[in-house]
Amino acid sequence: MGGDEVFRIVVGVDGSAPSRLALEWAVAEARLRHGDVKAVTAWQFPPVTVGMEGLVHDPEIFPQAARRLQDEALRRVDCGDVNVSGDVVQGSAAGVLLKAAGNADLVVVGSRGLGGFTGLLLGSVSTQVVHHSTCPVLVVRSRTGDEA
Repeated sequence: MGGDEVFRIVVGVDGSAPSRLALEWAVAEARLRHGDVKAVTAWQFPPVTVGMEGLVHDPEIFPQAARRLQDEALRRVDCGDVNVSGDVVQGSAAGVLLKAAGNADLVVVGSRGLGGFTGLLLGSVSTQVVHHSTCPVLVVRSRTGDEA
């Protein structure tokens, strides 16, 4: 980051409690660094819909649901004077976050998302981001360790 450049933070938002904490942390850090936050939400068609187009009456239901989820998360955080933008992208969560973080100074993720393996310390997305990001990564956990 140069002298007059803005510190850019990318944060993954999936509606889970850890992602809400990650968003709060990203906004607080951006406030300290006079930076910007880009909240990124990824969505994919469920595998069962592939080849069954007749069963999905409105293909826009998935990106619309992702946008509502992100909008709700952004409403719950006091962004104050921090410039926060949102992006909803089709693709795998890790891939979308890694691409978005390509020109970021920091990427922030929750320790676990909405996956079903509740005993894991790190979820699959946070693990992939930690291992493959080209910028620093911060993984946010709750203070109590209760990720529900």
